[in-house]
Amino acid sequence: MAKFKIRHITKYLYENMVRDSANQIMLYPTKDSHQTTLQHEIVITGDPFVDIYVDAYGNKVGTFTHARPHQELVIDSRLLIETFPQPLPDDSTPSELQWLELETLRKRLDFVDFMRQEERINALEELRGIVAEERSKAGTPLAAARHFCDYVFKNFEYRRGITTVETTIDEIWKLKSGVCQDFAHMLLVLLRLSGIPARYVSGYVCPKKNGMRGEGATHAWVEAYIPFFGWFGVDPTNNSTAGEAHVKLAVGKNFGDCSPIKGSYRGTSNHTLDVVVSVAYEDGQTTEGEHDITPPEIKPSATKNSFRRHQEMQMQQQQQ
Repeated sequence: MAKFKIRHITKYLYENMVRDSANQIMLYPTKDSHQTTLQHEIVITGDPFVDIYVDAYGNKVGTFTHARPHQELVIDSRLLIETFPQPLPDDSTPSELQWLELETLRKRLDFVDFMRQEERINALEELRGIVAEERSKAGTPLAAARHFCDYVFKNFEYRRGITTVETTIDEIWKLKSGVCQDFAHMLLVLLRLSGIPARYVSGYVCPKKNGMRGEGATHAWVEAYIPFFGWFGVDPTNNSTAGEAHVKLAVGKNFGDCSPIKGSYRGTSNHTLDVVVSVAYEDGQTTEGEHDITPPEIKPSATKNSFRRHQEMQMQQQQQ
């Protein structure tokens, strides 16, 4: 097991005074056998009341409004968490029985979102051909999940600054490069086309002095559903399983379901965004990670009550 102190600071600085800043935050670690939250505090400019609920995917979500005029908004999350190794599935059940079990999940509403492609993909037939060819090299769903994780890792170049949170699957496929969010989105497509339910995971990858991409910063990976076991985390950016260094915040169909912060406000469209994530070892040594993806343009809300139509204020995060 391992313990980490994580501080995640998001700071918006506006050119002029703004108001009615309505925001949604997904900065609360999930509760499962892989991790335990020991302490957690979120400090927000203006100390607004944060209404918390659990969404359809089991994520803890907070919403708040900072109504008073302000020129700066800071969201400061301070977390102490303990993580545990991820158990390995027992892969002894015959392969055909496992694939048959996955077929039955197509009829279950709680798996529908994780088995279909929502985004229109022009390269879909090409991707289906790749999946058919590559899946023949794997046996069980677990072996296939690991194989496709390895495929993305080996066939896509890790490059910062060439994609954004709005980059499409077709663009990622053409570029054959990107950061952790792009690697995760690509793996989701390959797994779902192969018949394996898969979901996007947002969180942090904490430094263990082992040279993993994205250490000490926000990160994205994938969970594949393994028959007779459950959700199993694989990290295509590092070609590894999700282990003690991975801290999970939220899951969903894609990044849009898991954005750590998004919102809208009334006022000037000119602003700057600064995101800092620092992770402290148990011995007190602190590491700060780099954030790779430039957020899309943020526009002020047209009406007072336009939170539902918010622009995603995404810290690049996710995306090493």
